[in-house]
Amino acid sequence: MTTPDAVTTPPPATTAAAAAPAAGTGRLGSLGPVGLVLAGGISVQFGGALAVMLMPRAGALGVVALRLLVAAVVLLLVCRPRLRGHSRTDWGTVVVFGITMAAMNGLFYQAVARIPLGPAVTLEVLGPLALSVLASRRAINVVWAALALVGVFLLGGGGFSGLDPTGVAFALGAGAMWASYIIFSARTGRRFPQADGLALAMAVGAVLFLPLGIAESGAKLLDPVTLGLGAAVALLSSVLPYTLELLALRRLPASAFAILMSLEPAIAAAAGFLLLDQALTALQAAAIALVIAASMGAVRTQVGRGRGRRKTAAPEGAGLEG
Repeated sequence: MTTPDAVTTPPPATTAAAAAPAAGTGRLGSLGPVGLVLAGGISVQFGGALAVMLMPRAGALGVVALRLLVAAVVLLLVCRPRLRGHSRTDWGTVVVFGITMAAMNGLFYQAVARIPLGPAVTLEVLGPLALSVLASRRAINVVWAALALVGVFLLGGGGFSGLDPTGVAFALGAGAMWASYIIFSARTGRRFPQADGLALAMAVGAVLFLPLGIAESGAKLLDPVTLGLGAAVALLSSVLPYTLELLALRRLPASAFAILMSLEPAIAAAAGFLLLDQALTALQAAAIALVIAASMGAVRTQVGRGRGRRKTAAPEGAGLEG
C-alpha cells in the first residue's frame, strides 16, 4: 500500500519497521531480503493465531493490553527515546499515533475473536488499499478497487451470511485504523529520530489500553502462563517482524516490499488453518486471492506512476544544467 506522502511507502508494518531498531544482521541477514519479509509476515500472522488461542484465558482486550505493554517495554529499553526537546506538535503527533495503534490492535483482535483469521486480515487490508486508491487518483485504480469489492462480496457469501456481522464490522474498523496508522506513522517518523517515535507511541497505546485489559481480565493478566503467552504474542507480532522488515528494507526496494506485504491475507489463512483448524471454503479462498491481486495491482500502479514522474523530470533537469 502507499501513503499520500510517499509513492512507494509500504503498509503499516513497513512504516513501523522503517523506524524499528535493528538487531544486527548475523544469521538473519543470510535469509535474503525476500526471506526476511516472508519470515516477518509469518511471524505476524502466527503471532495473531497465538493471540486467538490466548483469548479464552485473557480475553481480546487483555491480549491487546499485554501485546502493547510488552512491545512498549522492549522498544523503550532498546531505543531509550529522548523526552526533551520536542514541540507540542511533535507530542500531539505521537499521541495520535499511539491512539491509532491501540485502536487498530483492539478492533482487529475483537474481529478475530468472532471470525476466522484469514477473512479478518483480508477485510482489514481494505483500509490501506482504499488509501492507496484515493492517493493515486488514477482511473486504473478503480479497477483494483472493484476487484477488491468483488472479493469482499464473495468472502461474505454474497451478504456476509457466513461471517459474524459484528466481526466483519470490527475488521473493517481495524482497516480504517490501519490506513490512519500509515499516515501518522509517516508523520511521526519525520518528527522523531530513529525508532523514538514508535517506542513512545507504543507506550501511549499501552497506557491507554491497560485499563481496558484490566477491566476485562483483572487478575488473569498476572497468571504466569498468560504473561508468557502475551509476551510471545508481542515478540511475534511486533518486535521480531519490525526487526526483520527493517533488515529487508536495507536491500529491498520499498515497492517490492509492499507487494510482498500484500500476501498477508494468505499467510493469515495458512496460520488459521494450521494452528486454529480454520479451514476456508473454495469461495473464501478465491475471495482472498482477489483481494491480494487488487492490493498487488494498486502497488504496481503506484510504482509505475513514480517511475514515470522520474523519467519526465530527468530531461527537464538535464536542460537546466545545459
